[in-house]
Amino acid sequence: MSRSPLVHGLRVARALFTSQYALMLEYRAEIALWALSGVLPLIMLGVWSGSGAGADAGLTPLQLARYFLAAFVVRQFTIVWVIQAFEEDNLQGRLSPYLLQPLPPLWRYLAAHLAEQVTRLPFVVVILALVALVLPGTLWWPSPLSFLLAVVATHLVFLLRFLIQSLITMACFWSERAAALERLQMIPYLFLSGLVAPLETFPEGMRALAFATPFPWMIWFPARLLGGGAVDVAAGFGALLAWIALLLPLTLLLWKAGIRRYSAMGA
Repeated sequence: MSRSPLVHGLRVARALFTSQYALMLEYRAEIALWALSGVLPLIMLGVWSGSGAGADAGLTPLQLARYFLAAFVVRQFTIVWVIQAFEEDNLQGRLSPYLLQPLPPLWRYLAAHLAEQVTRLPFVVVILALVALVLPGTLWWPSPLSFLLAVVATHLVFLLRFLIQSLITMACFWSERAAALERLQMIPYLFLSGLVAPLETFPEGMRALAFATPFPWMIWFPARLLGGGAVDVAAGFGALLAWIALLLPLTLLLWKAGIRRYSAMGA
């Protein structure tokens, strides 16, 4: 009896995720360091708590603390490093065997990211527990609806960030140091996403500029959802879906062009 494409796809996805999860468990000590390296929102919480500037934006100390804690959680589960993995595979010759396999390499990198997120979860819980000990009363239980919306938004943000970095990754077919381009886009990401400051504290003109980019929806929007702040849910999800719909075909187009160039060079 022939298996349906859906059943076959699910089995392939399960096998791919299981293998990548086993690989990530071997690097769990390194993943713990990655989790610690993502504490920038917690550092900014300390900076903003001592400045009193949040009050000028109408944010109480508790709201500010919950925002940055929520930003920390969102940041932990939207980290993308596909360009570093792809560039290394390309330079070390591992890309060619991957391209000979029936499954495109991007699916392998996507499964690796998801497995890394599952491996990272216990370390995030430990960090939050330590924060609760240092700053009692700052942790909270979001409402079921807020939590569900925040989880969905965080997954969409991860997909959007994966597409943005995959789009930049395609430059590896034309340049051996495409990761430098990714470091350039990190500058507007840090300042326009709400990672270092809530968007409510921005001047009106800067806020309008930020909302014209995909960056505010990557941290500020899901963090506000998770923290229980007032936010336009329809506009946030609409913006995420619109940017994904724009970048997905561009990524696929550049992927096909890059593969043709790679095949021609290897012929």
